[in-house]
Amino acid sequence: MSKPRVVAVGGPTATGKTALSVALAKEFGGEIINADSMQVYKNLNVGTAKPTAEERQGIPHHLLDFLTPETPYSVADFTAAAAPLITQLNAQNRLPLVVGGTGLYISSLLKGVAFETQNTAPVLREQLRQEAEANGPAAMYAKLRELDPDYAAKVHPNNQVRVLRALEAIAVTGKKMSDQQQDALPAEAPYRALCLCLTCRDRNVLYRRIDLRVSRMVDAGILQEAEWVWRNRDIFRTAAQAIGYKEYFPYFEGTQTQAECTEKLKQATRNYAKRQLTWFRNQNDAVWLYVDEDDVLAKATALVRDFLGK
Repeated sequence: MSKPRVVAVGGPTATGKTALSVALAKEFGGEIINADSMQVYKNLNVGTAKPTAEERQGIPHHLLDFLTPETPYSVADFTAAAAPLITQLNAQNRLPLVVGGTGLYISSLLKGVAFETQNTAPVLREQLRQEAEANGPAAMYAKLRELDPDYAAKVHPNNQVRVLRALEAIAVTGKKMSDQQQDALPAEAPYRALCLCLTCRDRNVLYRRIDLRVSRMVDAGILQEAEWVWRNRDIFRTAAQAIGYKEYFPYFEGTQTQAECTEKLKQATRNYAKRQLTWFRNQNDAVWLYVDEDDVLAKATALVRDFLGK
C-alpha cells in the first residue's frame, strides 16, 4: 500500500508561508494543517501572525484558532491531531499541506515520532515551576544540560516550557529526553513527503521583512492583545512566553516605553528567525526556496507537480 502524501511548507517567520501554501492549496486541491504552536489559540491573532479569513481565501485550515489560551499544547498533541487529518485528506483525494514555523512540529510529524503517553506528575511540575521562579531560567537550563546535554543543545535556554517539560520527563521516566526521542523514531517514515522551506538569501532582507511585520502588528493592535495576555499571564502560561507578547510586559509594568518594547520585539523576532533557520537547515530533505531571488510560487508549483506525479 502506498504511503499517504503530504507537502510541508516551513521556514522562518515573515517569509510568506501562508500566501504560498494557500496558492498551492488552490492549485492542487489541498487543505492546510497549521503547524504553528501559537496560532492554535483563540483571540491571539495579531501577535501570532495568524492568517486572516481574507488571507485564507476560503481554503480549509485545520488545527488553527481552536484552543483557549490557558490550554496547554505540545508537539505530542499536534502529531496526534495531525496524523489522522493527513490520512483523512488523502482518502478524500485532497492534498494535506502542513504549514508553519514550528520546526519541531513538522519534523516530528514527517518522521513519525511516537510520543509515549506519560503519567503526568502535577506535584513535580509545580515544584519545577517554583524552582524556575526562584532560581531563574539559566539555572534550570544548566540542570538540563547536566542531565541531558544532547537534548539541551537543541533547546533555547529561554524556552522554559521545553526545559521544564524535559526535566519532568526525566524525573518521571528515568530516561533522558534525547534517548526517548531516538527510541520513538520508526524504522521508516510514515509519509511520502515533500518539505519546502522559505527564506531569504540575503539575511538583511529577512530582517527588513521582520521589522515591517512588527510595525504592521503595532498598527493592527498588538498592544491590546499583549495587555490581555499580561493581565492573564498566570493562566496563559504558554502565551505569556510567546514572542510578541512578553516583550511588552515591561511597558505595562511601567519600566520601559512602548517604542523600546517594540524594538525589543523586532530583535527577539530576528533571533527567533535565526533559530528557525538552524532547525530547518538540519532537516536534510528540505528543498530551499529564496523569496528574494526566486519566483517562489512558480518553483514551488513545479516541485509539487513533480512530487505528485511520481
